[in-house]
Amino acid sequence: MPIRIVRLGTPRAEDEGTRIGTVRRPPRGVPKSEFASQNWYDVWFPNLAPSVETMKLGQEAKTPAQWAAFAKKYRAEMATPDNTHALELLAALSHQSNFSVGCYCENEAHCHRSVLRELLAEKGAILAE
Repeated sequence: MPIRIVRLGTPRAEDEGTRIGTVRRPPRGVPKSEFASQNWYDVWFPNLAPSVETMKLGQEAKTPAQWAAFAKKYRAEMATPDNTHALELLAALSHQSNFSVGCYCENEAHCHRSVLRELLAEKGAILAE
């Protein structure tokens, strides 16, 4: 029952389970009542999104060094006790149920969800490829 790391707004995979949006802001122009039916997310969990300042670092990163600086700052944000507990909870749940976490970015390699994937793996999560 692995965690799927997904791009929000894309079609759901079979048996994907609950889709969790780890984004700072809800999708623009979409009524809240349609978030799930339009495949954005079922539950909004901004706790695991980068801060606005860190998100801007990631969006502006053009070099490997800039991306590494973003990843380091995002990892530091995720190392707070509340975020660590959230990561540990999701990792434990991955052994019991199907769900996914995601963001809007088109390219996972240049998105916080690539770092989130690593963090969840480090906490012992079962992850889909």
